[in-house]
Amino acid sequence: MPLESGIHHDARGEWMEPSISRRTFRIGRAPQRWFHHALFLSGGQAYLSGDSDAPAITGPAIIFFPPSESETIILAAGAHGSLVGVSPEIFAEATGDHAESSALRLFAGNLSISEFLASETVREIAPLFAGFLGEMQRETKASRMVIAAYARLILMASFRLADVSQQAGEAPASAGAILQRFRQAVELSFRHHRAISDYANELGISPDRLHDICRRTLDRSPLELVHDRLVQEARLRLERSARSIQEISDGLGFRDPANFSHFFKRKTGVSPARYRALAQSSPDQTTIPLASSYHDWP
Repeated sequence: MPLESGIHHDARGEWMEPSISRRTFRIGRAPQRWFHHALFLSGGQAYLSGDSDAPAITGPAIIFFPPSESETIILAAGAHGSLVGVSPEIFAEATGDHAESSALRLFAGNLSISEFLASETVREIAPLFAGFLGEMQRETKASRMVIAAYARLILMASFRLADVSQQAGEAPASAGAILQRFRQAVELSFRHHRAISDYANELGISPDRLHDICRRTLDRSPLELVHDRLVQEARLRLERSARSIQEISDGLGFRDPANFSHFFKRKTGVSPARYRALAQSSPDQTTIPLASSYHDWP
């Protein structure tokens, strides 16, 4: 059964014990529809997307899933393994800002399947999933940092096992995959106030295409989405930290507190100082939406 934890909004983990009948797992439903998932099929067979006529995936295997609203996993009778998933925020922490990061984010935009794993590979991968699930079992003591670390190791293992050279000839990434990669890039860089053209270059598309995808999918421009994330972080820090306005401004990459205050008031209708006062004095009565009521990208 699924494991609940103090970070269950940002991660999920599930042991898949053997069963005498087929079982179906739908991994694209809310609130995990934006999650990246990885399935370690320890043994037995599995099918994807509910198509039992498609070739079975035979364990031991590792399957890495990009975010999807429609993906379905069917485990055949006797099959067993473990399923883990992480939110875009933890995924961004897992990929980080390293030499391999761009390649990992590109890889994670597509489904990857590596099956018939060698025994030595299984000995390397099995503890990663066990460690992830074990950390989730700590409930309120579960560490976000540890979960992100295991997610990074699982992603890297999937990346190394995949035949990346074959992916070069695949069809261009879908709009949903591009939007997800943009979201991850924003999570890493929103404090740096990068130009939208920089994001587009990292994604390998034109700024016009990025703008079109964001408008068609979310009815927001790329810049509006970056600003939404920046405002959300500012709200969280004003509500929950004792740092001064200048410290918050510096931490969010603004050149000075006046620039930060102007930006924040333009986006929320109140100054940072006023917002903090409202949040601390009457959070249940203020008409200003607080960070705790924020809804993530649809």
